[in-house]
Amino acid sequence: MRFPLNQIFADAVWRFVKRESVGLWNRFENSITEVMKNLGERKKYRNRAYWTVISVMALSFGGTAMGQTKAVPATNAATTASSTNVANLGNITVIGQLNQARSAIVPDLGATAYTQTKEQIETESQGGNAPFNEVILRAPGVAQDSAANGDLHVRGEHANLQYRINDVLLPEGITGFGLELDPRFVDSMQLITGSLPAQYGFRTAGVVDIHTKSGAFENGGMLDLYGGSYDTFRPSFEYGGAQGKWDYFVDGSFNQNSLGIENPTPGKNAIHDQTEQYKSFIYASRILSDTSRISVMGGASYSDFQVPNTPGLPPGTSPDGSTQWSSQMSTTNFDSANLNENQNEQNYYGIAAYQQSAGDLNYQVAAYGRMSGVHFKPDPIGDLFFNGVASDVKRDLYSGGLQADASYALGDKHTIRAGMMLLNEYLSADSTTTVFPVNNSGNPTGPAYPIPDSGVSHALFAGVYLQDEWKILPEVTINYGARFDEYYSSFYKGNQPSPRVNIVFKPTDSTTLHAGYARYFTPPPLENISTETVNQFNGTSNASSITNGISSVTAERANYFDAGVSQKITKHLQVGVDGYYKTAKNQLDDGLFGQTLILSAFNYAKGRVYGVEFTGSYNQGGFAAYANLAWSQAWGKNWNSAQFLFSPNDLAYVQNHYIFLDHDQRVTGSFGVSYNWREGSHCSTLLYADALCGTGLRQSMDANSYQYQGNSYAVPNGASVPQYYSINIGAAQSFKLARDRTLTARIDVVNLTDNIYQLRSGSGVGVNAAQYGERLGFFGSLNLMF
Repeated sequence: MRFPLNQIFADAVWRFVKRESVGLWNRFENSITEVMKNLGERKKYRNRAYWTVISVMALSFGGTAMGQTKAVPATNAATTASSTNVANLGNITVIGQLNQARSAIVPDLGATAYTQTKEQIETESQGGNAPFNEVILRAPGVAQDSAANGDLHVRGEHANLQYRINDVLLPEGITGFGLELDPRFVDSMQLITGSLPAQYGFRTAGVVDIHTKSGAFENGGMLDLYGGSYDTFRPSFEYGGAQGKWDYFVDGSFNQNSLGIENPTPGKNAIHDQTEQYKSFIYASRILSDTSRISVMGGASYSDFQVPNTPGLPPGTSPDGSTQWSSQMSTTNFDSANLNENQNEQNYYGIAAYQQSAGDLNYQVAAYGRMSGVHFKPDPIGDLFFNGVASDVKRDLYSGGLQADASYALGDKHTIRAGMMLLNEYLSADSTTTVFPVNNSGNPTGPAYPIPDSGVSHALFAGVYLQDEWKILPEVTINYGARFDEYYSSFYKGNQPSPRVNIVFKPTDSTTLHAGYARYFTPPPLENISTETVNQFNGTSNASSITNGISSVTAERANYFDAGVSQKITKHLQVGVDGYYKTAKNQLDDGLFGQTLILSAFNYAKGRVYGVEFTGSYNQGGFAAYANLAWSQAWGKNWNSAQFLFSPNDLAYVQNHYIFLDHDQRVTGSFGVSYNWREGSHCSTLLYADALCGTGLRQSMDANSYQYQGNSYAVPNGASVPQYYSINIGAAQSFKLARDRTLTARIDVVNLTDNIYQLRSGSGVGVNAAQYGERLGFFGSLNLMF
């Protein structure tokens, strides 16, 4: 059915919007700042502003509603947030060739790679407005977790992910509640796992390789208003273009909602869980010649989180339960629903790169820097009342370094690749921990007092690699080589040569087999707690039960084996299976200990992780579907560092027994289907559904117990939380306007069945609170592309 469009009126509105947009946006920001002083008024204003803007845009930009189509990864009006205006053809050709050359410098040959394009992201739950980790969760072997525990786990690893932007390393930051990355600036991204080629070092559980949008192909802009359940309000914009030899792209967003961190209760609405998040990204590139360019990238994020509360908690007591902490306080009653813990996170990074493609030689040299900061602020009274400890913790991590990668085609059969990276990190850590003095039984003996602690530490990462891609036969390619890594920090130093080899066999055009081996060297994060810091709390309510035999966190050294096959059954249907096995010495892990929400690292003397992944995808016309199913197990034995984090009984048990790692999930699945019905060359309607499911992460339960000194204790990580699933659906309808402008209306329904499921129970190694998955939510957006 067609609806008439008043072209003159639409053009007039467009000219007004374009002329007044800067002033309107500034006034909008000032208004938001003013009303945010009062929470109730803020919510009232936000809802009124959101629905007023949607109504005005819908009435003013009315157009022709069309039918449906979608073909992944083909671009169309309903599934892309970018203009299709044409830029200079010559520059586009050069940029395209340089992009291909850059990808050839550091290929994923022999590894397992899962690719998502910007079009595919739009066919997933919440599209470009989804948190970045939600996009990664659609890849095989990625298990869902709470934001406090790192959001996700790849192939049985807690963290150990490496992020790259346009093939340049993004230095790691301090782990917080959310990534500073935004799906809006992604043109395509890969999750690379398995036996990685030699160019990838240090963080090797997986590589998230992002290729960004650029002004050469995104010549235009976008304004988006997104909102809905949980008081969600998320305006965003992006704009790209080309001018002479330059092309550029910029985006930004503001996100405000009342579900910043997962709810610790099964209820729909969390208590004290507001968040405000600002994110931006900028990219610029200049063509120097037909074979070279320079590019600069930068990003910033600033986020505030309230830590959600659990109502009805009993007063906290000393370890034997005989004395309440409040016995030494003037406060004798405190409602846990009124706790006021908060966390601020800031991340800023910049990258500058030079790329040259000269015949058989291709190379890229880049410099990068990053600042990452986290500040946890306790409730100074409430935390003492319930926990006997109130910790104010601030950490700032500064990183800078260089990276160089090159490839040289040595005839038809060999391509030599080599490179290096250098990264220097500097950490400033400040804390003030308020504690009670205690006697030998752990009972408080006096009023609380603060213990300040501050310090700095540094780390140097250096790595070099050399490898050869050898085409032995037309159907067989071997990629073999090695890297050497050196790590030196304030508390640990070590190095390792790491051989790598991958074999790819392609017997037919539709069948590809691969197998590989990689030796990995994974240094610990710089945020290490020293023995001196631990000893400061002896005789206090924050004292550790373990005071002797404490070792510093050390580097993990692992052997990794991977093999798989991919089969194109038809030109539309492809399936694959991949298996992996890892053995590790000093298996690294992270957890939340105490009351702060900043992860602490520790080692298992031995670790083993193994599993298998099944994947399938189907694309024909406007229909697309995918299915990923993974089975894995992750084990560790004997905590041999940071022993002060654990109880004596658990420490003794794990010394002689393998236990599941807390982030182990036996079965993980992700599924999706979408269809785009298109009419002519105008607009389209996108319909999609997707789902995530799993058998649950680990927890400790008394039903699975052991004996220690005549007492019964739960086996650490000896059970799992219940299995879960979450089904999401949505639709997007585009309206073609004049002058290549498109208005898209979208609706997303998250957790369609309102399934109540637990991500964490509050028990388990390094798990200090319960967290539940997001309940049923309705969200909508209007997107104007110009």
